[in-house]
Amino acid sequence: MNAHTKTKRPRDPRLDFFRGIGMFIIFIAHVPWNWWTLWIPARFGFSDATEIFVFCSGMASALAFGKTFDVYGWGIGAARVVQRMWQVYWAFIGQFLVIAVGLVMLHESGFLNDCCGLTQDYVNSLNLWHLYNKTEIALPGLMTMTWVPNYFDILPMYVVILALMPAIMLIARYSVPGAFAFSIGLWLASQFGLLDLPAEPWSERKWFFNPFAWQILFFTGFAFMRGWIPAPPVNRNLILAALAIILITVPFAYFRIHSENHLDVVWAREVREAIRPLWVKTEFGILRYVHFLALAYVAWVAAGEHGKYLLGHGALWGGFVRVVQKVGQQSLAVFMASLVIAQAVAILRDMAWARGEWTAQIYTNFGGFLALIAVAYVVAWFKGQPWRKPPAVSGSASAKTQGGPNPKESGSTTAEDAAQKTKDPALV
Repeated sequence: MNAHTKTKRPRDPRLDFFRGIGMFIIFIAHVPWNWWTLWIPARFGFSDATEIFVFCSGMASALAFGKTFDVYGWGIGAARVVQRMWQVYWAFIGQFLVIAVGLVMLHESGFLNDCCGLTQDYVNSLNLWHLYNKTEIALPGLMTMTWVPNYFDILPMYVVILALMPAIMLIARYSVPGAFAFSIGLWLASQFGLLDLPAEPWSERKWFFNPFAWQILFFTGFAFMRGWIPAPPVNRNLILAALAIILITVPFAYFRIHSENHLDVVWAREVREAIRPLWVKTEFGILRYVHFLALAYVAWVAAGEHGKYLLGHGALWGGFVRVVQKVGQQSLAVFMASLVIAQAVAILRDMAWARGEWTAQIYTNFGGFLALIAVAYVVAWFKGQPWRKPPAVSGSASAKTQGGPNPKESGSTTAEDAAQKTKDPALV
C-alpha cells in the first residue's frame, strides 16, 4: 500500500481521556485561593498535571506531525512544526493580553471596589503591573518571550519544545538511539544551569519551566507513540513497583506531613530538602520523571488495552468519558481558555461570596468545568467546518422526483459537488 493512501490512525481514547483530566486539574490549580488545590495529584507526589499535559502533547505530536515527516519528508515536516509554533506563539500573546488588559481595566476603573468593596489587587497577584509601568521594556519582552510571568509559562515552554522536534526527527533518520542521546544530553545540560532562559529583562529570574529539561518527558511520549519505545508489559511485579514508588513519595510531597505548620515530621522534611534538586520543577528533576512514569503506568493498566476499561460501564460513565475526551481533544484551546476562565470565576466568586466558603468553591470549580466543556464543544464544532458540508438532500431528491434536469447533463454544479471540490487539498 502506498504511504499516501494509508488509512488514518484512530485516536487513542486513553490519550484524549487523560489529557482531558489534566485540563481540569490545571484549571483547578490556576484558580486563585482555591482550596480544591489541596487535593490535586501535585500535593501527594512530585509530578502533577503539567507532566500529563507535556507527556500527552508528545504523544499527540507524534500522531499529528510524525506522519507528515514520514510521507512528505523532513522539510515539509519541519515546516508543519513551524506553523504549529506560530499558532502556539500567538495563542500565548493573545492569552496574556486578554488577561492582563482585562485585569488592569478592572483595577483602574475601580468597578470591583465600588460595586463589591473588593480591594484585592488582581494585577499585582500575577505580577502584571510591569506591562503598565514598564511598557517600553515589558512589551518587547513579551513579544520575544524574554518576559514570561509564571502564570503564562507553559505555552512558551511548548513553543521551544516544538522547535526541537525537527532536530529529533533528523537525528532519528540515522539513529534512534542518537535521538535519545540528544534529548538526554539537553536534559543533563539543563540540570547544571547551562540552558537557562531569561524570564524578566529587569531581573535574573529564569523561566519557571526550562524547556530543555521538560523536553525529555515530551519526547518520551513522542517515542512511545512512534514505536521507538515498546509498550511496557502488564505484570504484577511492575504494577507493585509503580504503586510502591507512588506511595513512598507521599511523605516527601504531602505538605501536611513535612510542613512545619502541620505534622512537621522532621525526617521527612529533612529528606525532602536534601533531595530538592531531584524533584525541583524548573529543571524537571529525575524524581518527577520517575514518579510520573509510575503514575502513567498505573493509569495505563487501569484503562486497559485500547482503553477498554474506560468504556462500556453504563450510560452515565460512558457520557462522562466522552465529555472528558472531548476536552482532551481540544486541549490547546481549552488550556488557553482555562487561564482566562480561572481568573474570571475567581473574581465572580469574590464578588458574590467570601472566597473561603465551601459553597463558593463548589460553584466556582464546577462553573469553570462547564465553561471548559463548552469551549471544547464549540471549538470542535468550528473545526468540523459545517459550512463545507453539503446541505440536506431533500431539495435535490424532490427535484428528481419531479423530473427536474440532471445537473451533470446540464453542466451545473450541485452544492454537494461544490463541497467535494473544496475538500481538494489544492483548493484549500
